[in-house]
Formats: sequence, C-alpha cells, structure tokens
Amino acid sequence: MPTITIDGIEYDTETMSDEAKAQLGSIQFVDRKIAELKAEVAAMQTARNGYARALSEILNKE
Repeated sequence: MPTITIDGIEYDTETMSDEAKAQLGSIQFVDRKIAELKAEVAAMQTARNGYARALSEILNKE
C-alpha cells in the first residue's frame, strides 16, 4: 500500500481525495525546489570560500 509521510504522519495515498493529492503534489514540488536551492546555496558558498581564500592570498602578498 503506497504511503507518504508528511510532518511525521503517514498517509495512504490510494485513499486520498483528488484535492489532497493536488496538495501533496504541491508539497512535493516545493520540497524538490527547496532541495535544489539548498544545493545551489552550498555550491555558491563553496565558490565564495574559494574567492575569499584567493583574495586573502593576494592581500597577504601585498
């Protein structure tokens, strides 16, 4: 039986109404976008740290 857990509560997706399934789809869409944004932020933070290290090296040579 397919189930999904939302906020710690498990739901049977086969007995969900169409309205509930639509809301579930929206939640899943938002969760995917949040995961994508977190990955982007991590990549940008890594790049920023690299730029900061490079700047520090340049400034230490001056």
